[in-house]
Amino acid sequence: MYRDIVDFAMTTPGWLHTLAEVGTDAGLFLFVALFAVAALRAWRGPARDLALVIAGPAGVVFAYVVSEVVKTIIREDRPCRGGITTIAACPPPDDWSFPSNHSVIAAGAAATLVLAWRALAWVVLPLAALMAFTRVFVGVHYPHDVAAGFLVGVTLAPLFALLVVGAVTPAVRLARVHLAELRSAR
Repeated sequence: MYRDIVDFAMTTPGWLHTLAEVGTDAGLFLFVALFAVAALRAWRGPARDLALVIAGPAGVVFAYVVSEVVKTIIREDRPCRGGITTIAACPPPDDWSFPSNHSVIAAGAAATLVLAWRALAWVVLPLAALMAFTRVFVGVHYPHDVAAGFLVGVTLAPLFALLVVGAVTPAVRLARVHLAELRSAR
C-alpha cells in the first residue's frame, strides 16, 4: 500500500507536492491558532472551559512523549530509506518511523480541541486525518505508522487533558481572582 501511494504521489503536479510537504506543518500552526481562539472564547466562560483549553496542549505534549518513547523502543526504519523516490527528503537514520509524531500531534490537537469546542470537530478531525495521510503521500511514513500515531494522539491527548483538568480548573479560578484584584487596585 505504501508503494502504491508513493508511486501515485510522484505522478501528481509539483504544486501538490509542495502543498503536501508544507501543509502538514502549516496544519500544526493552524491548530495552535485554534487553541488561541478557543482560549479567547473560553476566557469569560466557566473556569473548567478555559482549563480544558489549557490542558489540551499538555495532553498533546504527553501523547508526543509517549510516541517518542515508543519510537526508541521499536526503532522502525523509515520506508524512504529503501531507495524509493519520494517527494520529501528522507529524515536522518536515527529518526525512526513508528509511530508518526506528526500524526500524534495532529490527532491529539484535534481531539483536545473538540473537548474544548465541540463545534470544531467537523473541521479539525478531517484536517488531522489529512495531515496524517500526507506523511505517507510524501513518502516518509508507512500507513501503519500514521494510523498508530493517529490512534495514540486521539486517545492519549484528550485522556491526559481530562485527567489534569481537575487540577487546572482551580488554578484558572485563582488566576481570575488575582486578575480581578489587580484591575480593582488600579
